[in-house]
Amino acid sequence: MLLCNVPAIAAPDGKALFMSNCASCHNPLKDATGPALKGINATFPSKQWGYDWVHNSAKLIAAGDKTAVDIYNKYNKAAMTPFPQLTEEEIDAIFAYVNSVEPPKADKGGETAAAGSQSTESNGWLYTVITLSLLVLVLILWKANNSLRRAANEKEGIPNEKEIPLYRSKLVIAVTAILIFILSGYWIVNGAINEGRQQNYQPLQPIYYSHKVHAGINQVNCLYCHAGAEKSRQAMIPSSNVCMNCHKQINSYSGEEDHPLKTAEGKTINGTEQIQLLYKYAGWDPVKKDYIRDENGNIKATPIQWVKIHNLPDHVYFNHSQHVAVGKVQCQQCHGNIEEMDEVYQFAPLSMGWCINCHRQTEVQFTNNNYYSIFSKYHEELKSGKREKVTEAELGGMECQKCHY
Repeated sequence: MLLCNVPAIAAPDGKALFMSNCASCHNPLKDATGPALKGINATFPSKQWGYDWVHNSAKLIAAGDKTAVDIYNKYNKAAMTPFPQLTEEEIDAIFAYVNSVEPPKADKGGETAAAGSQSTESNGWLYTVITLSLLVLVLILWKANNSLRRAANEKEGIPNEKEIPLYRSKLVIAVTAILIFILSGYWIVNGAINEGRQQNYQPLQPIYYSHKVHAGINQVNCLYCHAGAEKSRQAMIPSSNVCMNCHKQINSYSGEEDHPLKTAEGKTINGTEQIQLLYKYAGWDPVKKDYIRDENGNIKATPIQWVKIHNLPDHVYFNHSQHVAVGKVQCQQCHGNIEEMDEVYQFAPLSMGWCINCHRQTEVQFTNNNYYSIFSKYHEELKSGKREKVTEAELGGMECQKCHY
């Protein structure tokens, strides 16, 4: 090949290529919509045949290739999606990845699991007891010192001043009143400001869905599930048939050893049971590998009642596509490190001040963006070096009508 003398920048990521192109129909270890891929390249007539099959299987079938026709007939004449965009190097990387996948290891016994799950007992209670004991000791010593001082005064004939209880001291009363006034004012004002905000809101969902497993470990693109984020106002919550594109063949969770699923309270979750719960919602029979239908042929599916986490007031307008497609804002800027969350929670306050500060500070991808082509003055200033960046505040992002219509 002509490119053999060009130094490689980075080897293709076989796992990422598999997840984005193959995972919806194939599993490395077991048959799904298509055959299990581990070791399958060793069954091909030749390496070039494998490239041709991935690039356009229909062409081989139409030409009467025996191996291609046999595979086509074996899998109910379901045509494989062509992938002409994949290079031979990328195809090799995919086969190298699937061939490296090993079945999940069986549990070797309760001793290892018990040792791994045993947590170190916290000593926090001990520090609390010691602190309280020291406070009591200080109080006792203070009272003893006071009594000894009064006894010494009496022995020397020095009159003792009459003790005034702390709760009747004018200084104590004044300081307490001022502190109560300040703290009450802060509590009332802060409570009014945060009225309606839901930062850190983390509701219980009908199915335990781990974004860390999907978007983080398996690198599923956010837009695969939330397809509306770059096309419309709403990001869109995927329906169960989107989940079934992958889970027709992924019917168990094998990551308990590497990433055990736990709730925020520490309760262990069985990932395989959650997939089976998805099947009930989707109306899928995992044994027959087909949808359950009524007498009219309609699939017996039930919508998943996901609990919405990010809520804005009715008088606020927010458009996902304006931020994602035009502003090139990353999901994590508003939603936090979503790829590291098992149970999603509201990361940002989503308050008016938070949005305005973002418009003031965030640099807009101004160049090579047709949406901002009419702002010729700013383009000229950027070219001449008079300006280093453009923020949304300078493009009208501070106007009330932008968000309140």
